[in-house]
Amino acid sequence: VQLVESGGGLVQAGGSLTLSCVAPGFTFDDYNIGWFRQAPGKEREGVSWIDHDRGDSVYADSVKGRFTISTDNAKNTVYLQMNSLKPEDTAVYFCRRTIGLQIGQDFGSWGQGTQVTVSS
Repeated sequence: VQLVESGGGLVQAGGSLTLSCVAPGFTFDDYNIGWFRQAPGKEREGVSWIDHDRGDSVYADSVKGRFTISTDNAKNTVYLQMNSLKPEDTAVYFCRRTIGLQIGQDFGSWGQGTQVTVSS
């Protein structure tokens, strides 16, 4: 399944962006999808994921209270609403099939990601 990310851009600190993840021909209902990010010189980090089995959304401590993950099943799209952005949120963001936020719990093919740059 090919996941396609979009919605990144350049924003000032304190601003907001909404990322989108679509998978043509694929129904997110049946799978758990999460967002991961990769910043230059840093390890890849799990940001948030939706656990459909538990009906729960999980967030990394670094984004809790600022980011919101959601799914529009009619549009087969997973969103990541990012508010109060900080320069340390600067990274390439990827959506991934996953069973958690730990590196290695994500799997499947990689999309191109979407670049988020937050200026101070």
